[in-house]
Amino acid sequence: MTYNPKSDFLTVARERGFIADCTDYQGLDEALVSGVVPAYIGYDATAPSLHVGHQMNVMLLRWLQKTGHKPITLMGGGTTKVGDPSFRSEERPLLDNAAIDANIAGLKDVFAKLLTYDDSPTGALMLNNAEWLDDLKYLEFLRDIGRHFSVNRMLSFESVKSRLDREQSLSFLEFNYMILQAYDFMELNRRYGCVLQMGGSDQWGNIVNGIDLTRRVLDTEIFGLTTPLLATSDGRKMGKSASGAVWLNDKMLSPYEYWQFWRNTTDADVGRFLKIFTELPVDECDRLGALGGSEINGAKVILANAVTTLLHGAEAAATAEATAREVFEKGGVGDDLPTLELTAAEVGDGISVVQLFVRSGLVKTGKEAKRLIADNGARIDDAPLTDAGMVLDAAALASPVKLSAGKKRHALVKIAA
Repeated sequence: MTYNPKSDFLTVARERGFIADCTDYQGLDEALVSGVVPAYIGYDATAPSLHVGHQMNVMLLRWLQKTGHKPITLMGGGTTKVGDPSFRSEERPLLDNAAIDANIAGLKDVFAKLLTYDDSPTGALMLNNAEWLDDLKYLEFLRDIGRHFSVNRMLSFESVKSRLDREQSLSFLEFNYMILQAYDFMELNRRYGCVLQMGGSDQWGNIVNGIDLTRRVLDTEIFGLTTPLLATSDGRKMGKSASGAVWLNDKMLSPYEYWQFWRNTTDADVGRFLKIFTELPVDECDRLGALGGSEINGAKVILANAVTTLLHGAEAAATAEATAREVFEKGGVGDDLPTLELTAAEVGDGISVVQLFVRSGLVKTGKEAKRLIADNGARIDDAPLTDAGMVLDAAALASPVKLSAGKKRHALVKIAA
């Protein structure tokens, strides 16, 4: 970004590394300086929680609100029924209305922790695009909206082009997604005065379509801003850990496991992640990120505490840090470790340790558990586990048993009281 912004929002977004591209930096900056700007990001309800890969854009909405503007979180109650084909290798499984509604309820819990929803000028709005998409009349939509889209141009967008170049099928249902998202932006402008759509850089084509449609139909100038697609310094996609997705909903991932994900950040990513995922001053983020040796571990604890406090509260962050200290420094089991509770009936005459590793979430498959054991990466109550055929009975599980996969991932197994 070469433009030097005047608005607080663009200044913060640039300093903290949120900006990949913008359709009109100067025009957006002038709008931000002139008054409250309503801006939205859309989220399809494909799961009951967001994961860490989404968190960058939620933080961008948080900064938008903190700098005096109005965030809109748009739930894709309508578009989830179609599925976004952007940079996907295959069509997404379709969900029914009940599953979509249940997922939206879970997403609302996450947003409420990071944004303030109220009736003030900068109070966040939670909307659902099913409000205007569910009742569309197909022929009228084709005539009034479809005529503004060039198929040639739609085929040129990288999100579609990459799919076709790999000779992978793109259904007509998916092809409609970008038209529906463009229509969302226009409707949000018409109904709520929304003038900015934000999203990951993979959404650039969809955003530009919405701007073009709104200009053609409403004769209104609106803006788009994208964030970088976030990956770790070693090339891994954000949002995934060794044991699966890093969910933001505490019903799907415990605050301890969330804290531990951030504590395990690669050294090279600490400064960058502090800027994006915390509200610490930029200078302090740079200072902490430049630390070396054992000092960088202290910076990782600061990162984990700051991010966990934002999402789950200061008490959860403090408890997670205390549990981590007990587990790693004192060799204890830690009361806050992820726990697998089994009934006596489930244990029966005995249950294999391989099955326990899978059911506790430390590995995904029995094959992976056996490989971990063979590679000397598994421990039970801090002792090396070398026998993949070990079976634990009810007596052995009468008190919690600690399982470890490597040095950083642990779980407890016990019989439910």
